[in-house]
Parts: sequence; C-alpha cells; structure tokens
Amino acid sequence: MGSPTADQLTAARRSAARVPLVEPARGLGRVVTWYSRRAYGDVLDNALALLHHRPVLTAVFGFERRVARWQRLDAGLKTLAVMSSASVIGCSWCLDFGYYAAHSEGLDTDKVREVPRWRESEVFTPTERRVMEYAEAMTLTPPAVTDELAATLREELGNEAFVELTMMVAVENQRSRFNSALGLTSQGFRDRWELVP
Repeated sequence: MGSPTADQLTAARRSAARVPLVEPARGLGRVVTWYSRRAYGDVLDNALALLHHRPVLTAVFGFERRVARWQRLDAGLKTLAVMSSASVIGCSWCLDFGYYAAHSEGLDTDKVREVPRWRESEVFTPTERRVMEYAEAMTLTPPAVTDELAATLREELGNEAFVELTMMVAVENQRSRFNSALGLTSQGFRDRWELVP
C-alpha cells in the first residue's frame, strides 16, 4: 500500500474539522473557492468554514482587506507578532499560513521558522524579541502585558505602530481561536514553499 495522495490527505484533514468543509459547486462559494485557489494555490479551509454563514464570511473578508492596508508597523515585526500569537494559541493552520504569507512578502522565513522558540533563538533583534513578548503577553488569558513593556515598545515604535501592533495581535487572536475551535489544521503551505528552489 503506497503513500496517501494529496487528495486523500486533504479529505482526511477536512473530515477532521468540526464543521463540514465541502467545496461548493455554484454561487458565492464557487467564486470564493476560485479566488482562493488562484490567490493561494489551494482552497483555504477557513474560507470553506466561513461559507456556512455568508454574512460572517463577507464581514470577515471585508475586514481582512482593510487590515491588509495597515502600514504603520514594519511588516517583519507584524509577522513575528502574528506568528507569536498563533503559536501561543497553538493554531497550526495559522502558523502554516503565516509562513506562506511571510514567504510571499519576501520576509525572512528563517526568523519566522524560529518564532515558536524565540526565547532560545539567536536570530532576533531586541525589538523583535519585545514584539514577540508583547504578542505572547496579550494572547494569554488573562493578558499579562506590563506597563514597562508597553512603554518601551511605544518609545521604539511610536504610537501609531504600537496601536497597530496591538490590534494585529488582537486580530490574530480572533483568527487563531476561530481556526483552532473549528479543528482546522495545517494545509501544508510551508511544505510547498520550502520545496520551491
């Protein structure tokens, strides 16, 4: 018996989700799957989950388009913050997709790979470490952000970037908790990108 095919792996992953993940054959769902495949090379499992509630889907997509326009915080710092938050929550889907997003944006994927063990890794600057510490502290329940850490980051980043950092971590908490609660797991984005020479 050989290794499972990509289609078999996808079917197994999707069947483990807590809501049916079926690619629709018509309507808005067909448009969403077409766009997802065109933009990301695969149909995003969380998009299939969101298709169960069209008003939620359109609200989330609209919000995410606006979030993508925020540019006061350095893109590399933003990615490290988002990945740190996803790591605390344990969202393998978000970590996998975050790697893909970082690669697509030309960011340092060696650093992204080290996020889950940032305290021991030597690849991060002091500011990057503080950003990840802040993201982790925000993600804990209850949040454990200290006045000292917030003040240091505000001084280093400026008020606009600090507010954007804070909102990005909050947004990632929403994403990661949604995906984790629905049982969505890695789609293999990182593996595909690491195979590209």
